[in-house]
Amino acid sequence: MKDEHIWSKKPETILDWFCVVGACIAFYLILNNLGYFLGKIGFFIGILSPFAGGVVIAYILDPMVKFFYHKLFKEKNKTRGIAILMAYAVAILLIVLLAWLVIPQIVNSIVMLFTNFPSYIQGVQDLLVMMQDRYGIDLQQAIKMLDDSEAMVKEVYSLATAAMPQIVDSIGSVASNFVGIFTSVAASIYMLADKEHLLHQLRTLTHAFLPEKAADNTLRICHYANVNFTGFFVGKIIDSAIIGVITFVAMTILRLDFALLISVFIGITNIIPVFGPFIGAIPSIFILLLVDPIQAVIFGVLILVIQQLDGNFIGPKILGSSIGISALWILFSIVVGGDLFGIVGMVVGVPVFATLYGLAQEFVHYTLDKRGIDAEGNPREQTTEDKENVFE
Repeated sequence: MKDEHIWSKKPETILDWFCVVGACIAFYLILNNLGYFLGKIGFFIGILSPFAGGVVIAYILDPMVKFFYHKLFKEKNKTRGIAILMAYAVAILLIVLLAWLVIPQIVNSIVMLFTNFPSYIQGVQDLLVMMQDRYGIDLQQAIKMLDDSEAMVKEVYSLATAAMPQIVDSIGSVASNFVGIFTSVAASIYMLADKEHLLHQLRTLTHAFLPEKAADNTLRICHYANVNFTGFFVGKIIDSAIIGVITFVAMTILRLDFALLISVFIGITNIIPVFGPFIGAIPSIFILLLVDPIQAVIFGVLILVIQQLDGNFIGPKILGSSIGISALWILFSIVVGGDLFGIVGMVVGVPVFATLYGLAQEFVHYTLDKRGIDAEGNPREQTTEDKENVFE
């Protein structure tokens, strides 16, 4: 006779009933003082946040470490540390190179945009007046809205000035949290170096505290979620980088203004599925519309061509079947994730939903098999394995 697990055991002795009553009282007290307990949990999470940052850094760098360790060093002894060092060196080099190349250009573009803002407004006004005179369209209201361009510039400057203390405070908080940042980096290094041992410990704890089937399913779900997240994010980052480079090259060839600023913005927003291209394109078109309406039209056509290229060729080649859900469910996951958690929810919503969708599919197939019917509700023929299971 198999031993009953603690979760399926019915209370029989006085001690059992005492434990059940005590657990119910504890649960009631937690619900009654939920705010207090959530505050304590938040405080505890705040303490552990550097280690959470370490987990994120380790998760991002792990594919690079795997590549160096398995492909370059062929899993030789004492080379994992060198692989981790190389992964960090590449990541730091990319960040420094990106900052060195992009930040000065972006700053110059923003300065030029604000400096020439009144002339851009005047150009738009002249265009509206010309269209009104030539085609008889009443655009007086729009012209009046653009009359006081200096007031608009002052308003923008006042908003930027008001935001400066917050920016300075944010930079100060980053500097003051240097210990936390250092802890995150150090924790990520230890996690990457001792990855196999840590995973073994987590698997051991799972098997120790959960029934055998539950432990196996939990580990399988974690593996499935990891495959979804890694495949989606690695593929999406590569895809977005390619789109950003293509946008920059095309804008440079077409001699469009603010090529670097706009291409970086397009590349970053492209990480968000479906809505990302529109989030990046709309403000970019508005900026070019102030400079030259013809440039805005050319850029609009260009971004449509690039997104068609991405959606039909580049994206499928890079992402492949890593998402595993239809376009409708992708849209659904982005809308729900964005509504619940904002931009972060829009980004992580797809791999999270893909994981849940896969688990739901498994559950549906399991239920159909248990009932002995197929997806159409017709009786399913029993296989030899099914007949053997009947007599177990």
